Amino acid sequence: MAIALLAGLWLAYVGMLALCLGMERHFKQVWQRSPRPALRHGLRAGGWLALVLSLLASVAAWGWAMGPVGWFGLISLAGFGLVLLLPYRPRLAAGLPLFAMPLMLLAWAVGL
Repeated sequence: MAIALLAGLWLAYVGMLALCLGMERHFKQVWQRSPRPALRHGLRAGGWLALVLSLLASVAAWGWAMGPVGWFGLISLAGFGLVLLLPYRPRLAAGLPLFAMPLMLLAWAVGL
């Protein structure tokens, strides 16, 4: 259950980040260049896909009765963290999912 919760939070953050970077303003803020239209559309599609996968992870953790409610909490938490990080450390905000992935794999291997 805990690994599904961590996966849901990670996917919610990745989804919110991808949707954020799918906007030209925020992409320029992080990477100091304009994104190509195909990249913007890919980031938006990937963001929605990650949010749907986050919903499925939440349902796996809590069931269909509480999963969608917990999912709204996870995307709110992920969005709040992104809002706090993006103005001050935009590269850290973009790189955070890469640092969190090995920790999730370690938690899965340990059996949390």
